[in-house]
Amino acid sequence: MVKKAYVFLADGFEDVEALIPVDVLRRGGVEVVTVSVMDENLLVTSAHGVQIVADAEAAEVQFSDADLLFLPGGMPGAKNLYDSDIVRQAVKEQVQAGKLVAAICAAPAVVLGQMGLLAGRKATCYPGFEQLLQGAEYTGDLCTQDGNIITAEGPAAAFPFAYRLLALLTNEPTAQQIADGMRFTHLMQS
Repeated sequence: MVKKAYVFLADGFEDVEALIPVDVLRRGGVEVVTVSVMDENLLVTSAHGVQIVADAEAAEVQFSDADLLFLPGGMPGAKNLYDSDIVRQAVKEQVQAGKLVAAICAAPAVVLGQMGLLAGRKATCYPGFEQLLQGAEYTGDLCTQDGNIITAEGPAAAFPFAYRLLALLTNEPTAQQIADGMRFTHLMQS
């Protein structure tokens, strides 16, 4: 059965944090739907001015079939995600259902932390946002998984984070095959 991931995009998202996981997950056979949280607009502009046309508008999507909800970081992207009632509701329901939620860079703190979803869990985020993790044990690692929530530190974590998500949605051999094919394993051995 093909797994399904929704990637929330808001103006100001960090380019590589969103697009590397989208690319890796799609290479691994995951159905990925990019979702604009910008009011009735599929066009989303990254923190570095790259414009992306999302696959769907948040108001038109039912997230109950999600195996993964993913929140890229970047500022003001993470704040724009937090400001979305749709994002907060979908994430809350996903966590309560015990299904996977992933966030990288500022998003673990600005969204998940401020929602109180990390209390009592281990988490990481971009340095300087730790105070927003509200009750989490900050690890400072590139990637941290605690139960069904996976967090990552920042842009440099995008590849290992993406492979971890792929392994969770498919299996370790698939994630390793994609990492090998993209020459990530070679990079890490150099």
